[in-house]
Amino acid sequence: MSVNPMAYETQFFGFTPQTCLLRVYIAFQDYLFEMMLVVEGVMLKKLDGIPGCKISPSQIRKCTEKFLLFMKEHFDKLFAKMEEMLLQLVLNIPENVLLPEDRVQEEYRYSKEEFQALQDELQQLQQQCRAEAAAEQALRAELEEQKVVRAELEKILQCFDGLENICREQGAGNFKESFALLTQSSKKLQDVLKDVEEKSKTMRQHDQLV
Repeated sequence: MSVNPMAYETQFFGFTPQTCLLRVYIAFQDYLFEMMLVVEGVMLKKLDGIPGCKISPSQIRKCTEKFLLFMKEHFDKLFAKMEEMLLQLVLNIPENVLLPEDRVQEEYRYSKEEFQALQDELQQLQQQCRAEAAAEQALRAELEEQKVVRAELEKILQCFDGLENICREQGAGNFKESFALLTQSSKKLQDVLKDVEEKSKTMRQHDQLV
């Protein structure tokens, strides 16, 4: 069998020419074996009807096998010639023939350098797309965080609005002014608490010395 891969023919036919010829060879060979068995069976029947025939079935089988070997040798030689003819004249696509699906390659031809440049450009575009996708994902995450922060700020504003309404109902005046006074009072209380803690510490030290 031919060792030529014949890839272009395989693309066109959908099967390798060598596989096709191998199946034809096996089919012919099987038919030859079956034919020899039929011939052997006919000979056995004919000889069985001849009185005094001294030819045994084993001798017939030896003759059949010898004839089968003779036929197979001649068949292999003939098939080799047929295979060569089929591969060259029937199952072969000439070099000047271009399949329809490959005509685009004839219209847009590129050298190795141009093809490599296109590959490099494609790789750069892929990297840019991945970078833009990552940036978009980061922006989406940041927007989600901003939505959460905005919701919390709205809750705080609602709380301040409620406190301001309460202050107005109680006649406490402006909430901002009240909040500033509350902050100042808190700071004064912290100063007083700190002074008390220092005096208490000084008294404990004095008691320990006494």
